[in-house]
Amino acid sequence: METNRYFLELAYKGTNYHGWQIQENAESIQGELENALSTLLRMPISIVGSGRTDTGVHASQQFAHFDTGEKLDEATFLKKLNGILPKDIASCSLKRVKNDAHTRFDAIWRSYVYRISLRKDPFEQESAWTIYKEPKISLMNEAAALLLEEEDFQCFSKVHTDVNNFNCKIKAAYWEQKGSLLLFHITANRFLRGMVRAIVGTLIEVGLEKINAEDFKQILESKNRNSAKASAPAKGLYLCRITYPKDLYL
Repeated sequence: METNRYFLELAYKGTNYHGWQIQENAESIQGELENALSTLLRMPISIVGSGRTDTGVHASQQFAHFDTGEKLDEATFLKKLNGILPKDIASCSLKRVKNDAHTRFDAIWRSYVYRISLRKDPFEQESAWTIYKEPKISLMNEAAALLLEEEDFQCFSKVHTDVNNFNCKIKAAYWEQKGSLLLFHITANRFLRGMVRAIVGTLIEVGLEKINAEDFKQILESKNRNSAKASAPAKGLYLCRITYPKDLYL
């Protein structure tokens, strides 16, 4: 039987989940998706995600791939799948791809945005980190620019992480302010576990003038997680864009 591979684009609010990856006795994004897909296609379906978001982290764009013998109509499939999925997970698009296409290994760039609210906002309680002392964006952007000059980010990785190396290529990292929201944008070819939240937590210390750009540079060069500052809360972090080669799609 012919097998068809599809890239499924997703968005989710991670508040009620223990991250992307399936685990025992805990609700996960992957688990909810596999259950919904298996119900809809009437056979066991396994998915592979572009990456693993941690507990409480959100995604405005995430991708997963799966295989099926059926030829699927995008509009019909998405309508039925969204009817099965819980309200905090949405399927956004479905594209047929080459049978060797891989959502994780074929991703060229991944982008995150971190949201900080500078005032108490009832609509941002689960979707942004609230701080009441406004940090200086110019100082944080001065330090953030140093990220583009480094390759080894062990200082911002969770300890005891099973990776071959701590090298990442960051091509963009900057802050902007929109009203009472501070937004940190970062794009790289890969990210380490806990990396973005550790970077944000440390950059906020720069913005509050508890450390300076030179201190930040020394933290980068230390390759020691204990040198960096406390991680920002998970609720402000969003996986927001994943870039793939166009020739993957059929």
